[in-house]
Parts: sequence; C-alpha cells; structure tokens
Amino acid sequence: QSDALYQYILEASVYPREHEAMKELRELTAKHPWNIMTTSADEGQFLNMLIKLINAKNTMEIGVYTGYSLLATALALPEDGKILAMDINRENYELGLPVIKKAGLEHKIEFREGPALPVLDELVKDEKNHGSFDFIFVDADKDNYLNYHKRLIDLVKVGGLIGYDNTLWNGSVVAPHDAPLRKYVRYYRDFVLELNKALGVDPRIEICMLPVGDGITLCRRIK
Repeated sequence: QSDALYQYILEASVYPREHEAMKELRELTAKHPWNIMTTSADEGQFLNMLIKLINAKNTMEIGVYTGYSLLATALALPEDGKILAMDINRENYELGLPVIKKAGLEHKIEFREGPALPVLDELVKDEKNHGSFDFIFVDADKDNYLNYHKRLIDLVKVGGLIGYDNTLWNGSVVAPHDAPLRKYVRYYRDFVLELNKALGVDPRIEICMLPVGDGITLCRRIK
C-alpha cells in the first residue's frame, strides 16, 4: 500500500531471517544494470517456505537471471532435491554461481542454456516425465507464458504447483489503455492480461493470485 509499509515488511520479516547466501546474492544482483529482473526479497522468502510446505523434491525454473529465486528454492529442497533450471543467458547465471557453490548447493541444479520450449517439448514427448514435477516457477519471456503453460500442465503432478511471476506487471494490468507506460511494459502487458484470463478459466487448475513482488499466480493442478 506504500513504500514505507513494504520497507517495514522487509525489515520486520525478511531481512532478519534472510540466509547469508541470499543476502550476498541480493546485494550482488543489485549492482547489475538489469537488477529490475530479479525476484524480490519477500518473494524469495515466500518461495522458500512454499517449497517446504508442499515437500517439493523435483522442481523446475524457467528464467533464472542471477539465480536469486533459484537459490531460495535450492535452500528449501532436501539434500537430494533437484532443479531443472533454464535461461537464455548463462552469463547472468554465472554471476550468482559462486554464491550458490559457496552455499554447497550446486549439485541440486541442472542448468541448461537456451530457449525453454524445445526442452519442454522433449520432456513432454516422454510420458515418464508427465506428472513428475512437484513445483515449477516461471519468470521468463511473458509472450511465451501461455506456451509454457500448455506444456507444464502435463509435467507438473496432480496436486503440484506452477508459479507464474509478474502477473500484475508493474500495475499495468489495471492501467488505462492509453496510459503512458515504459515501452517494454506496454509490449508485454497484453500477454500478461491474456495469461491471467486463461488461467482464470482453466478447469485443470485452482489458482491464487498474490500481490507479492510484482504479482505471482499460483496454479495447483487438480486434473
């Protein structure tokens, strides 16, 4: 509701409990020119607890950037937990990799550089992968969110969760059509609106949209 209230949440709840590695990576990422792409600290804390609550073990992340949300996931998973992580830019991932290695978590991560759709298509082809993921987090190219969803719904287990990030898209989802928006915000807004509309009527999932970070919509597969 206000910057002051958000700062209170961070100082009262997030920062006192933030893992040392999470703090190190957050501060490192803040110096990157595209730091706006990172997962917020409160959302990192939320993902960490969520993964523990559902006892996730086999997970996927599409869109890694420097790995802040990836690190939150890796910290929450059991020792033999796994994350299939995909991003088109390995260079950004390697900025955070030393922090991940220092925390002793690299063995949980299988990183693949390149577009996610071809990887997902290969996974879907093999029926043994259907229903094999407990949790999937998507924070990548918004114009492909619906394409991801078409594939991920087969890969996540019944009762498992898919989290779509940025579903409030800088608040632009409620901005007037002719509102002055940054170019990239305007470009992706219609894709986000289309996703939100589709998720709202998808009978295969239950959904919950949360105003955490830039908005995250959780989808629980029910059939």
